Amino acid sequence: MKFSELWLREWVNPAISSNELAEQITMAGLEVDGVEPVAGAFHGVVVGHVVECGQHPNADKLRVTKVNVGGDRLLDIVCGAPNCRQGLKVAVATVGAVLPGDFKIKAAKLRGEPSEGMLCSFSELGISDDHNGIIELPEDAPIGTDIREFLKLNDNTIEISVTPNRADCLSLIGVARDVAVNNQLPLNVPEMAPVAATLTDTLPIKVEATEACPRYLGRVVKGINVKAATPLWMREKLRRCGIRSIDPVVDVTNYVLLELGQPMHAFDLDRIDGGIVVRMAQPDETLVLLDGTEVKLRDDTLVIADHQKALAMGGIFGGEHSGVNEETQNVLLECAFFDPLAITGRARRYGLHTDASHRYERGVDPALQPQALERATALLLAICGGQAGPVIDVTHEASLPRPATITLRREKLDRLIGIQVEDQQVSDILSRLGCTVTTLDGGWQAVAPSWRFDMQIEEDLVEEVARVYGYNNIPDVPVRANLEMTTHREADLSLKRVKTMLVDRGYQEAITYSFVDPKVQALLHPGEEALILPSPISVEMSAMRLSLWTGLLSAVVYNQNRQQGRVRLFESGLRFVPDSSADLAIRQDLMLAGVIAGHRYEEHWDLARQPVDFYDMKGDLEAILDLTGKAAEIQFRAEANPALHPGQSAAIYLQGERIGFIGVVHPELERKLDLNGRTIVFELLWNKLADRVLPDASEISRFPANRRDIAIVVAENVPADDILVECKKVGANQVVGVNLFDVYRGKGVADGFKSLAISLVLQDTARTLEEEEIAATVAKCVEALKQRFQASLRD
Repeated sequence: MKFSELWLREWVNPAISSNELAEQITMAGLEVDGVEPVAGAFHGVVVGHVVECGQHPNADKLRVTKVNVGGDRLLDIVCGAPNCRQGLKVAVATVGAVLPGDFKIKAAKLRGEPSEGMLCSFSELGISDDHNGIIELPEDAPIGTDIREFLKLNDNTIEISVTPNRADCLSLIGVARDVAVNNQLPLNVPEMAPVAATLTDTLPIKVEATEACPRYLGRVVKGINVKAATPLWMREKLRRCGIRSIDPVVDVTNYVLLELGQPMHAFDLDRIDGGIVVRMAQPDETLVLLDGTEVKLRDDTLVIADHQKALAMGGIFGGEHSGVNEETQNVLLECAFFDPLAITGRARRYGLHTDASHRYERGVDPALQPQALERATALLLAICGGQAGPVIDVTHEASLPRPATITLRREKLDRLIGIQVEDQQVSDILSRLGCTVTTLDGGWQAVAPSWRFDMQIEEDLVEEVARVYGYNNIPDVPVRANLEMTTHREADLSLKRVKTMLVDRGYQEAITYSFVDPKVQALLHPGEEALILPSPISVEMSAMRLSLWTGLLSAVVYNQNRQQGRVRLFESGLRFVPDSSADLAIRQDLMLAGVIAGHRYEEHWDLARQPVDFYDMKGDLEAILDLTGKAAEIQFRAEANPALHPGQSAAIYLQGERIGFIGVVHPELERKLDLNGRTIVFELLWNKLADRVLPDASEISRFPANRRDIAIVVAENVPADDILVECKKVGANQVVGVNLFDVYRGKGVADGFKSLAISLVLQDTARTLEEEEIAATVAKCVEALKQRFQASLRD
């Protein structure tokens, strides 16, 4: 946001310097990026009147003029500007003047003709880059007046960074309100009296999308002269705010945009068929924009249409067909309130970013439209002439936002600020900010002003009081810390320890945004509802994550696109799951997740280049589970997950409760996400594992261990893990180790079955086991497997 200091001081004029004003604005929360003079350093330039203008006798492109600058004689000045003509009021650099760049004006002869000065362009005075011709001043410009005084060039442009929550400060009135509050001054609002209708002409207006457009105002203005010149004072104010003058109609709407923060649009009335309809775009509907670009509209885009076609993208960009041009005589002035959610992200989808969309996305004062329309009407009639009809107001009150009513507790205010601000001062600050304040026992109740969308909760009011009271007025107090010894249970497993182990295994920790692309998340979690942010950073960051996979997989793609052939990442963080039974209807779970992709090992002459597979990740995951002491209670079960390969994935269960997933990313998903090759992921509910099981010390047997191998045939759908668990349970204290060392399918094994080769390690702590005991235990295991899984020994 860029504005003129003098324009701001028309609204509120504190007795402080420009630098002090900039510092004050910054401390108010509107960071000043720069303060620059509106013109270069020069002197000796005055208003002149071209009394005579003739062709130079020795040069086709030069003119010889006689100029009155208020002295006792006319000055002879040679000029090469194409717009130089008799009767023009101009800026004259007289002999002795010094222009920007230390350029000194001296009397000289140009092609044999004397020249006692120079007729200046805007660029020559360091005002703008416009060097197409000399400055044309108004006819009433006083001859001989210093041009700096006449054009008010002793001015600065102030550029501020406006945070998304302070959309009200994307206007002069918004900044002026803050300056007035901080200096305890009244706001000098220019007179904006309603314009009486002199026509009865109206246009039918129908709002179908009432939630997206709760308020739409229109006004017919007929008989305007669009070729009229925009007044210099308006052109200068626009220029100092970084906006180029186009024509008086557009200039007026831009002026109101800057002054009040209300985007407006003017339609050529004669190009509107029937009336105005505010609706959502229809399937395959197209629109040619003012810049000549044709866009195919999406069905979630708000459009302003007539009875035949779309005329403009609501709150974003006007259309070429109904735009004002040199032939326009009658216009419809539009002034509307669009819901921020109806505009947010729409412009970016079409590769657009306009002043209107920038403001509507952040929120425009829903009570501002009548005042803005009257202001624009008055300015338009004053510049272009014409007659105005009555205001057509279509408002759906139920859809308009309601200002928040907030209770501010004295205890909360004192605790957060650290000092006690007097009751009357708190009431005064909130009132000057535009709030309607009621004093309560132990606090205040404030109704936020319509232009402050960011005032929603108690902490917002605390911030406002501190901001206006002055952060510099709050004394620095040394931090007081109550140091206490904290207890640490031996059973607490530090997440830091797990992270260290993953780093030792070649992983790198990633930190990704909790805000993710809802489209990508929907691919990973189809059918699951996510929390959508009302004011996202961007459309691609508008949903709260349901898992850490969304960010990690995006990080993998990012690294693979930068020639990283081996990626191993992990992350810990919260996921956000909508849950009506949780606080604020959102459940936050601490998760630990990881992803691997690419080569199994770093490139080495002695190692084959092999891609990672499921068991690489499973081994790393089992190392984590070993740290918890709960590995024996963990089960990997085949279970469908839409994000994972159905044949290379598993759900992770702890004592019958699912705590995570592991698996290869689904091939279709790999393609949609542009992943390069096989990618394996895992995710765990960390809080279910953080309370580790302490190991029990036991005597190591001094007696020999015995191994027996069995091969059993079971149905294909029987998990091998269930077989191993059953063997451990049946073998009781004598079976100290069970391992699956081979899986066979093929000749000798019927279709739908598989052969599992299992090793049983038997050992006793008190004696050497006899062969009969070993055989009995093995037979007991085989019988148990037969009973539970219909297993049989393989021949």
